[in-house]
Amino acid sequence: MRRLDQRGVAALEFCLVAVVFLTLMFTIFDLGRYTIAVQSLRALANAAARTTMISDCYVQSVMKKATPTCSGDPLSTATKQAIAPFLYSAGLTPTISIPATATSPFVVTASLPGFTMVMPIWGTRLNAPSTFTKIPF
Repeated sequence: MRRLDQRGVAALEFCLVAVVFLTLMFTIFDLGRYTIAVQSLRALANAAARTTMISDCYVQSVMKKATPTCSGDPLSTATKQAIAPFLYSAGLTPTISIPATATSPFVVTASLPGFTMVMPIWGTRLNAPSTFTKIPF
């Protein structure tokens, strides 16, 4: 019986395993990046909520039992960079918004427009993460 040529079998096996391994590795990196971004946005939303609650606008409105009319971004860029430096690493800028017409509870939203996932398997569902914090009044 004749022996078959075994050259190239190891290269083929490496290709089959490497595709699965690299896909899994980049998926883990991508989900980790997304998780860090969401956690950093939560920290920003919480800091903006605390800053809003101690502002004169909010305190005076609550003392008068009126609806607060605070809006805009209560944090400076330097404060945002100190709280969540990861969000600025790729040249992105997080946004914090407080609606001009408040509802009960008052909602502070932090988002990261322009954030995209590296792996195309996610589609666009996980692009531009955002989170919010509610402040009762």
